[in-house]
Amino acid sequence: MKKFRHGFLIFLIPALILAFALASSTASRNERATTIDVETLYTRGEAAYQAKDYANAIDFISRAAEAGHAKAQDRLGVMYEHGEGVTQDDRQAFEWFRKAAEQGLAEAQFSLGIGYMNGRGVTQNNRQAVEWFRKAAEHGYALAQEALRYGDAQAQFNLGVMYDNGRGVTQDYRQAVEWYRKAAEQGMAGAQTNLGIMYAHGRGVTQDYRQAVEWFRKAAEQGMAQAQYNLGIMYANGQGVTQDYRQAVEWFRKAAEQGYALAQFNLGIMYANGQGVTQDNRQAVEWYRKAAEQGMAQAQYSLGIGYMNGMGVRKDEARAIELWKLAAQQGDEQARRQLADRGIRY
Repeated sequence: MKKFRHGFLIFLIPALILAFALASSTASRNERATTIDVETLYTRGEAAYQAKDYANAIDFISRAAEAGHAKAQDRLGVMYEHGEGVTQDDRQAFEWFRKAAEQGLAEAQFSLGIGYMNGRGVTQNNRQAVEWFRKAAEHGYALAQEALRYGDAQAQFNLGVMYDNGRGVTQDYRQAVEWYRKAAEQGMAGAQTNLGIMYAHGRGVTQDYRQAVEWFRKAAEQGMAQAQYNLGIMYANGQGVTQDYRQAVEWFRKAAEQGYALAQFNLGIMYANGQGVTQDNRQAVEWYRKAAEQGMAQAQYSLGIGYMNGMGVRKDEARAIELWKLAAQQGDEQARRQLADRGIRY
């Protein structure tokens, strides 16, 4: 009996091994087929997404995401975040980012860090934010490296600039506005200035001159020359405030005295036209000169006009031609026409 059982076992075990091997081979083929199908789903979904065909995108992407495709999970998170093809849902976005992040996808790790930093879809947690930023940074993700390199407001401002200019990331004015606002609300003058610019031009936000003025004012009162100049422009044009040339001159002067060329040039214009100040060609020339010395083509042209006509300065045609050549070389059309009319090459 022992021999019989022993022989039976010897006979059975290879059969079981063979059956297991066949099953494993079949499973492996199925797994490869599934992987190909999932990749195809993602590829089709991503193509639909880029074409803004969100109905098809959500169909393909969600199926790939549920099958465990990391990039599909990240894309599904983005779609929930922005309400593209689905009802906007920060919690769902966060959960899909987490699934992709846990698979090591740097973009998703960064998005998870953003969620924790801002408390979007999850309880706000700076430690977790830094942890996920670090993971993404270790994968070489530039935005995460920026976020870790600087303090909160500076990092937020830098992220805004990156989204604004499309540096290292797809250009996205809405994201730029969001990051500028976070830094601006912490009192960062540069972010306040840039947020004002976004409102003034309607980039990433509905155009609103009053909001632009408010943000420019906050930065200008901190001594930010660009904001002082921009606030002067708003007063000069009556955008977001009642037109007031005296206020325009005041803000132009503050920026001009800090060496801001555009403000120097515009202050010269105000003196030349007698807007907000007593008309004074000598003062106009002096401010044009300061801007021209910084290489500003418009100021070089205007200073040349002064020399050609003896307005605010002793007449000097040779000096006028010299200045127009400098301006023309930078592409100033008025200077080019003046030279062309005189048959002068530059």
